[in-house]
Amino acid sequence: MIKKTIWITGGSTGIGKALAIKFANEGWNVAISARRENLLEEISNEYENITSFPLDVTKKENCKEVFNQIKNKFENIDICFFSTGTWDPKKEKDIDVEQIENVFKVNFFGTLNSIKAVEEYFKNKKSGTITIVSSIAGYRGLPNSTGYGPSKSALNNLAESLYFDFGRSNVRVCLVSPGFIKTPMTDKNDFNMPFLKTPEYAAEKIYDGLVNKHSFEIHFPKSLTMILKILGFLPNRIYFGLIGKLTKYQKKN
Repeated sequence: MIKKTIWITGGSTGIGKALAIKFANEGWNVAISARRENLLEEISNEYENITSFPLDVTKKENCKEVFNQIKNKFENIDICFFSTGTWDPKKEKDIDVEQIENVFKVNFFGTLNSIKAVEEYFKNKKSGTITIVSSIAGYRGLPNSTGYGPSKSALNNLAESLYFDFGRSNVRVCLVSPGFIKTPMTDKNDFNMPFLKTPEYAAEKIYDGLVNKHSFEIHFPKSLTMILKILGFLPNRIYFGLIGKLTKYQKKN
């Protein structure tokens, strides 16, 4: 039986790393990419069926080159999981244009570069799954999120658009919206994170959603995401009031 293959960007830490290990333990070939080559090598040295492919997703040509390397090694790619992201809460409290540009360069355009690199392959293959990792921060506007939230909201819209475009070629587009997961990125947060979960928890939910289910969005934990989805339907005045109270935001007179 031919092993299936998944390509994971953002695979050196957090959700990406946990998911790589989960798929490897399930018998898949796993290609992992990130900028920190040393961390990728540590993971690939520990797991026989995980292979390191260092990558800077902000470089379009690099994305194409790396995907060609993965294709040449494994021939058949079944799932692409694009989860590269950046976040600096200290720089999100004011409008820091340079910071916001960098966040979009990594979170949005880095993901877009990765998708572009695999577009022709999947449309010709007429099967497979492209997975875009967003966040609950992309549902609606939140305080102190001038770059991260908007970048994730853009990914949500992109995933919905690509759902139709790739669907014509029988390729599944899947959106992943995690709640608070304990990773090096969320460790920067200086506020209480409700329903905080481990990367391993996230990996289990994502694996189940990608392999066993066929819904467009994989979101977790439901105890948090369902509340936020309901809040998303509220009129602006009520939404702003509730979020303001929950986050201790007060309007200046």
